[in-house]
Amino acid sequence: MLINSPYQTKYINTLKHKAQSNKVLASYTKKVDKIDPFTFYQISKPANDGKRFFWKSPDDDTTIVGVGLLRSFSNSGAEDRFMRIETEWKEILSSAVIDNPFHLPGTGPLLFGGFSFDPYSLKEEKWQPFGDALFYLPEYMLTVIGEEYYLTVNLFESEELVNQSNKVKNFDLIIKNAGLSEASASYLISKEELFVPQWLDSVAEVVNILKSSDLVNKVVLSRQMQLNFSEPVLSEYVLKQLHTQQKDSFIFLLETPEGSFAGASPERLVKKIDDQVLSTSLAGSIGRSENAVEDRELGNILLNDEKNLYEHSLVVDMIKKALKPHCNELQVPDQPILLRTPYIQHLYTPVSGVAKPETSIFNLVGELHPTPALGGVPTGQAMKIIRDEEKMDRGFYASPIGWTDFDGNGEFIVAIRSGLLKGKQAFLYAGCGLVADSDPKEELKETGIKFQPMLQAIGGKSE
Repeated sequence: MLINSPYQTKYINTLKHKAQSNKVLASYTKKVDKIDPFTFYQISKPANDGKRFFWKSPDDDTTIVGVGLLRSFSNSGAEDRFMRIETEWKEILSSAVIDNPFHLPGTGPLLFGGFSFDPYSLKEEKWQPFGDALFYLPEYMLTVIGEEYYLTVNLFESEELVNQSNKVKNFDLIIKNAGLSEASASYLISKEELFVPQWLDSVAEVVNILKSSDLVNKVVLSRQMQLNFSEPVLSEYVLKQLHTQQKDSFIFLLETPEGSFAGASPERLVKKIDDQVLSTSLAGSIGRSENAVEDRELGNILLNDEKNLYEHSLVVDMIKKALKPHCNELQVPDQPILLRTPYIQHLYTPVSGVAKPETSIFNLVGELHPTPALGGVPTGQAMKIIRDEEKMDRGFYASPIGWTDFDGNGEFIVAIRSGLLKGKQAFLYAGCGLVADSDPKEELKETGIKFQPMLQAIGGKSE
């Protein structure tokens, strides 16, 4: 049941005044009874297919689900793409009428989306709908914070609040009568790790460059796996599987009419709540074991491995350098700890600070992307080598994806452990950090492990 807002009279009068000239963004947030996020995701299906997004932070702390597309924000090209999205968003908010008495991060009008990894790389048709930046302002949005549930309705209308209230009530009725449909796995016809011999040659070539040059210290190379199914892969099924299997990761999905990008990433790029900033270094990894003793031994090996510690330190140093101009103070632990996910354990170091008043979440994302964990060190030389040697379009893989609300709060992750769902096909992506003593066969093994989260989530039944 919706809880009445004490701000309705003021909201009606303000909206009436602004509606006399131009349409404005009208946003209305209510506290609601418990709604299952997966049920909400499927509301008005199939009308909202291609117009949805899903976000869940680790341990179900925050879940944000958008259905219906009020407006998209996109661009293709490298020039000022972070600031261009921020500028468009601020222009919308400058005339918006917002009724949100809660002002909790992730409630009220909000943008969800992301950026491509490299706007200068070759372009593949399958990533075309995403461009180099794509963000959604949803028509309806559910935010779950702990045990509290909030419904936000957005519209561009010269309407009075009573009409919007009817819209809220109608949607509330749809939710009340909706049931969760159980999406099933598609039949897997084939799977193939693409261009493996060529990729191994590229790894060897990059390692030779790293050994012979003082201009670059680390390069991250990625590769892809293609899955073919007998019928289209359902995003509902993939989301449920990711949620069940990857409790300690960020679960995300961004739809377009031509395909969806989804994943379960353990890596936060940056979080900003009020003036508090948190970024994390997640670089250096090793597999897991079902045997507890062996699993601890693997963790100890990782914590003492010179190659992985060096790779990790490069990321920590870059994050400190990127955040320092935008923060008044930074806190960085002296040593990394382990972060364990079901298939992989990583070296992990949090970096926190206090943002300067003029700092936005888009400032921070633009400075931090790409981190050495997904690009290399130094960034410019590493990115050039990736373009020359990787020979594929990463699209949104390894890119910043996340949200920002009307109060300037937000959180972006690095979109790893991810894949593109495109009809009866899926393309999974995985990468590894190369330094001078990297072994191509070991890197192939590492990327094989990193395919597993999405491969298990998409699954596929055998015919």
